[in-house]
Amino acid sequence: MAPLATALTATMAPLATAPPPTPHDPRSLVPRIRPRRGLTALRAASEGTTDGWTPGSWRARPARQIPEYPYTAALEATERTLAEFPPLVFAGEVRKLEERLGEAAMGGAFLLQGGDCAESFREFNAKNIRDTFRLILQMAVVLTFGGQMPTIKVGRMGGQFAKRRSNPTETRDGVTLPSYRGDIINDQAFDEESRVPDPERLIRAYTQSASTLNLLRAFAHGGFADLQRVTQWNLDFLRHSTQGDRYLEFSQRVHDAIGFMVAAGLTPQHPIMTTAELWTSHECLHLLYEQTLTRKDSITGLYYDCSAHMLWVGERTRQLDGAHVEFLRGISNPLGIKVSDKLDPSELVKLCETLNPHNKPGRLTIITRMGAENMRVKLPRMIRAVRQAGMIVTWVSDPMHGNTISAPCGLKTRSFDAIRAELGAFFDVHGQEGSHPGGIHLEMTGQNVTECIGGSKAVTFDDLSARYHTHCDPRLNASQSLELAFAIADRLRNKRDKAWHNLTSRVVS
Repeated sequence: MAPLATALTATMAPLATAPPPTPHDPRSLVPRIRPRRGLTALRAASEGTTDGWTPGSWRARPARQIPEYPYTAALEATERTLAEFPPLVFAGEVRKLEERLGEAAMGGAFLLQGGDCAESFREFNAKNIRDTFRLILQMAVVLTFGGQMPTIKVGRMGGQFAKRRSNPTETRDGVTLPSYRGDIINDQAFDEESRVPDPERLIRAYTQSASTLNLLRAFAHGGFADLQRVTQWNLDFLRHSTQGDRYLEFSQRVHDAIGFMVAAGLTPQHPIMTTAELWTSHECLHLLYEQTLTRKDSITGLYYDCSAHMLWVGERTRQLDGAHVEFLRGISNPLGIKVSDKLDPSELVKLCETLNPHNKPGRLTIITRMGAENMRVKLPRMIRAVRQAGMIVTWVSDPMHGNTISAPCGLKTRSFDAIRAELGAFFDVHGQEGSHPGGIHLEMTGQNVTECIGGSKAVTFDDLSARYHTHCDPRLNASQSLELAFAIADRLRNKRDKAWHNLTSRVVS
């Protein structure tokens, strides 16, 4: 099968079936870096977990961003109930994602991680889930064709409820109440009763996550993810976009490639053509919730946080001696670390060594968020420090959080041009350092919101209030997200063309 066909079919593989054999060991792509110690899941189980770790050992560490519940008995009863509930995801699915991310670390795949800043109870419905899933599928096809490599699709959904807060309280008109911390903890309404942390919300967050995962699995396997349908969606988008002329040829080539695959014998009814592979992720913030959903795998003996396939630790909770790092070091899920320009490279190395002591490819994803100018100065130092330590990580860009500004009307927003500039800096730095740009992490929605300014449809400051629906930070809408995907595909294609040119030049010479 042609390289494009291989990449496209890999990104559309079904969730629950075994992956096709990897054609190469991704570690062979970067021979200068070696894992410190080979470690299979079974071997890790036989050696036991890391020193002194238990699912609850984080409680003895300094804990930030943990809500204070006024009724201890009710909270403990809720924790016991959640601990008896079925897992939301399974260990085998988690291990498969780790394998995929290991390929991204070596330049053999690309991570697309995106979804809501914060999920809400009020806006929970099938349409919103469908629209975001559809957007992820559309972007993945574009990125897969641009890089001619599999796109790993990970949603910020099915558990992204908790919110970080700079201050524990909020004051309005002389009234001070606890801050809103996300629907999993309290309510957004500004009154005393709504702002009291409520343990029952943990149960509701679990049931909504279970429903979300159930619907996503149905969409992924029920024909909604048909590759030909996704390509047609992109063509329809371009016909109504001011960027259509620029990217229509690109999308038409994708359409032609799929036609070739069908003509070569891969029928439209084949599962590879009609199903999709999707994982879920969220920030590991509410440790009480995460602990209750941590399970010991019956096959390997390893612990997995079964609330999501992948979790990440945020900028405000990644202290080496803190509760969040303590919890994450003992679970076997793939982990992300949010990194800003404030983090010293030596501390980043210590975090990598703490969270991935066996240096497993795919275990750690470093998600950079620092703005374009800081990216060009700070990221090279981080890449060199991690490389010198011999650590294998997947480098991912979050171009959202370093570019939040206040509009004249007082609403938070982000500039599409600034987001694109940070992504450009991310690719430039990795090109200079000889490392791999492994993916993107976006706050986005399939809805037609007006929360970020710019893009081909030119959302302005004056437009923000028209459809500003976010419960947290501003998100890219569907049009802006797709436009960004085409721009990233251009960078991936240029990177691939350069590598091909260098290879053919050596062959000719």
